[in-house]
Amino acid sequence: MNKIRRVIISVSDKDGISNFAKGLQDYDVEILSTGGTAKWLRDGGVEVKDISEFTGFPEILGGRVKTLHPVIHGGILALRNDEAHIGQMKENGIEPIDMVVVNLYPFEEVIKKSGVSLAEAIENIDIGGPTMLRAAAKNYHFTSIVTHPEDYKDILKELKKNKGGITPETNFRLAVKAFSYVARYDAAISNYLGAIESDGSFGKFPSSMTLHLEKRMKLRYGENPHQEGSFYVMPGVGEPCVSNSEQIQGKELSLNNIYDTDAAFEAVKDFTETACVIVKHNNPCGVATDESLVGAFLKAKECDPVSAFGGIVAFNREVDEVTASELANMFLEVVIAPGYSEKALQVLASKGNLRVMKSPALDGNVKPGLDFKKVAGGALIQDRDTGVENDFRYMKVETQRQPTDEELEALKFAWKVCKHVKSNAIVFARKGQTVGIGAGQMSRVDSVKIATMKAAIPTEGAVLASDAFFPFRDGIDEAAKAGITAIAQPGGSIRDGEIVAAADEHGIAMVFTGVRHFKH
Repeated sequence: MNKIRRVIISVSDKDGISNFAKGLQDYDVEILSTGGTAKWLRDGGVEVKDISEFTGFPEILGGRVKTLHPVIHGGILALRNDEAHIGQMKENGIEPIDMVVVNLYPFEEVIKKSGVSLAEAIENIDIGGPTMLRAAAKNYHFTSIVTHPEDYKDILKELKKNKGGITPETNFRLAVKAFSYVARYDAAISNYLGAIESDGSFGKFPSSMTLHLEKRMKLRYGENPHQEGSFYVMPGVGEPCVSNSEQIQGKELSLNNIYDTDAAFEAVKDFTETACVIVKHNNPCGVATDESLVGAFLKAKECDPVSAFGGIVAFNREVDEVTASELANMFLEVVIAPGYSEKALQVLASKGNLRVMKSPALDGNVKPGLDFKKVAGGALIQDRDTGVENDFRYMKVETQRQPTDEELEALKFAWKVCKHVKSNAIVFARKGQTVGIGAGQMSRVDSVKIATMKAAIPTEGAVLASDAFFPFRDGIDEAAKAGITAIAQPGGSIRDGEIVAAADEHGIAMVFTGVRHFKH
């Protein structure tokens, strides 16, 4: 049991620190502190001894050197059961320090500010804090390390239970948390500085990339039962996503559930209209928009009801009772939405195994950022493929026939969906509803054939979106057989002239967007 008699408090985040310090003093704890923290505590009615008084050495260099002193680090690092350490402490007038309460300069918050200078960023690199933190965490058998305000309440409860002591188990947990905290801090600094180019500008891709992920849950298994798996998330993510959504009902999420839920939710976020996306094995099998949420769901399911069975359903609106009743009429693995009415939750509760996920509120904006693809021994990192709203801004009509207004609206809808379908991707659609989806084929013409085969809705009069150019006219010929009347594709093939001629031959309107949306 680690008895707490002397504590150093030096925090940037002062949330709750005065109350915590007062709670510590209930156990006759001596509190040492530095500059701004010491003033804050005194203003809050806490009795504090300045570090400079404790060490006999003043804070210098504008506060850059405060706690970097043998009296401080000797008190933190000393092994209390080692006679040599005890003797050297006595010889050098070093008193033990039993707890370190520290959180660091807000480097991550500072570099997020618009127009922050390199000099300002550098000044917000903490030196003494991480040093004390690592020292205390290393010596967790004898020194408690507290880095997060969220732990204050539990620590005070433990002190009360143990008459001023902290258990070894708690000390170890706090030490692990502290090392993770400083690792994230160092990663942010390394990534930021490593992204500075030779001309002083900032790039997106640093010379080395350090990721900090926190374990959210251990999974029953990975993609298959013989594989172990866990779910890790990036801390502090602001954009609504599967990683910061809350499970409010149902069985434990599997790795495949999470992966497919991410695919469904990221797709539905691209729509400002009331929308539903149904995903099976990481590909949309039905997407629709409608004035009502239940209408969007029913239209999405109509595209491929066989594949929708056991699928993942994502909405961009609060789920109401009527929609919940339709969801409850079929077997689904996961439903994710930004909210649920009370009556909707009551209906869904009848499906006890159904995993119900609630995301943070959607703001209508998909944030830019980086996308990671793992390969053996490394990773591929790129910009996220965000936003398709502007892809038609510079479109060119390449055929003799112009698309009608209705066809153009349907093409824009199909184009949004196509971005989320594994390449080679072909999407048949009408306005606000997918008709057939061909995904993940090695040849584009086969994707067209599969979209035709999978269509549960008549394809005559539908439009087609292709995530990349058509290399041969065979894809156009197959589309014509299915009754497709308009096509959107990036263009860029050496056979574009032949492709356009084929479309003209069939009376199909074709637009080139100039933008490709491969998804591997």
